[in-house]
Amino acid sequence: MPVYEYHPDELARISVVRQAVGLTLSQVEEQHRTAQGREERALAAPEEPRKPTELDIAVCQRLEWTRIVRVMTSQRMNVYSPDEDPRVARREELRAQRKATEAAWSEQADDGLPVEVLRHRVYRITARATAAPEGEEAVVRHVFAASSSAAVERSRTLFDRPGSTYQAGEYRIDSVEQVLPESGEFF
Repeated sequence: MPVYEYHPDELARISVVRQAVGLTLSQVEEQHRTAQGREERALAAPEEPRKPTELDIAVCQRLEWTRIVRVMTSQRMNVYSPDEDPRVARREELRAQRKATEAAWSEQADDGLPVEVLRHRVYRITARATAAPEGEEAVVRHVFAASSSAAVERSRTLFDRPGSTYQAGEYRIDSVEQVLPESGEFF
């Protein structure tokens, strides 16, 4: 069955748009500065081998805040409203077209079975070596999963995979944090 998943970039943009609703230009500019700081911290952090990375997410969010500042300035909005943002309307139209295409393809290929829309999220997994000396940096990975427990399972397969730089049993997961969409948001 074909599956439509949100791409992490799409999740980041949707999350930023939802956060921006009702904010004034000065509040949006403050969020933009915060996103720039997050991007700078991600650039300084050790590089992650798998996508999406903290840097990918931070860049996407910063770009979306930049775009919203530009839209609010050019349209002289007092507060941000996605209903007045032509890019948001276009993205939603394209997403609906993708889902319709998937549904049509599914009906042809699978004798009319509906398309399953997975509501995945991006989780940040922090792990440390079990015998790590005090002060050693944690390993941070991002995984795309439907729940925090699924994210833990996916990260365990990453850490326990034969031939991996992370050998089985040598790392323990310290934390699992939902990054996108922001915790509590639904799609």
